[in-house]
Amino acid sequence: MKVSVVILNWNTCALIQQFLPTVVKNSKNPDIQVVVADNGSTDDSVAWIKTHHPEVQVIELGQNLGFAAGYNKALSMINTDFTVLLNSDAAPAPNWLPPLITAMEQNPQAAACVPVIKDYYQPDFFEYAGAAGGYIDKYGYPFCRGRLFDKAEKDSGQYQQPGSIFWGSGAALVVRTQLFVASGGLDPDFFAHMEEIDWCWRVKNQGHQIIYVPESQVFHLGGGTLSYQNPNKTYLNFRNNLFLILKNQPGYSAYLILCLRFLLDFLAMLNFAVHQEWRNVLAVSRAHRQFCLQLRKYLKKRRQLMPLVIQQKHPEIYKGSVVWDFFGKGKTKFSQLNFNPAKTD
Repeated sequence: MKVSVVILNWNTCALIQQFLPTVVKNSKNPDIQVVVADNGSTDDSVAWIKTHHPEVQVIELGQNLGFAAGYNKALSMINTDFTVLLNSDAAPAPNWLPPLITAMEQNPQAAACVPVIKDYYQPDFFEYAGAAGGYIDKYGYPFCRGRLFDKAEKDSGQYQQPGSIFWGSGAALVVRTQLFVASGGLDPDFFAHMEEIDWCWRVKNQGHQIIYVPESQVFHLGGGTLSYQNPNKTYLNFRNNLFLILKNQPGYSAYLILCLRFLLDFLAMLNFAVHQEWRNVLAVSRAHRQFCLQLRKYLKKRRQLMPLVIQQKHPEIYKGSVVWDFFGKGKTKFSQLNFNPAKTD
């Protein structure tokens, strides 16, 4: 087989029942195997899969390792050329895989590629998790083509150009299996959220590409495991974003950016307080404390990664501030940014 579609599951039996049949149906091919890696679920997920979809391979990891370590362990047991990291709440469209695999085969520098990710309940709209490819601004804020912060655009064909992006969403990410494992995979200390951005930045620093393939579509429910409004998600996003910058931004600019980010995060806390979102205020404060407590560990990771950097400048990094553009200038669409990301050949 050439491709493994790996779904990480943890107590999401209802989602597995809803989405797995579509994955199996739209992935039927002798070169493709569908795999569910189970993170020690205590519900009926595994039993249901074995009963209703015996053709699906189940890898039982035995405990909840989180998104990052769970996928790392699962992919270490996969021997296909390519692996798709697919969320349990994602429904791929028919014929979704051939364009993705063709793109990987035709672009040997590509470490990964992504389809367009659209809203499961509003299929004419891009979805929060990945939309039409991920980017990042010079201050380390991730955003997507088709989604700035919480504003998702309607898909009217405005982002049909394939090309190089900065990061691909872990909701539906095709990777070269051996490269993924050799690179160390996802950082387990992230546990969940932004670990795919960390991996993409890491391999891009080492000369690889991440590409967007609009011919392939995946419809994503979003927030299936952890709601977008969950304070724990806020905590992980703020904490991991700081780790992301420290690990991957070359030079002394990393420290300058982090100092500015602490100030901007404080303003975010004030905004949460104004809206009486006290649990989010505490989540950001907790994120900063944990960043400081784990600073030594991440400085060590940085020292290990910096000698491997062979490409410091990336055209896919937005030179402006997406925060100022969105909140200060009222720009709610990617097309309104003064930004022309690089295209693949």
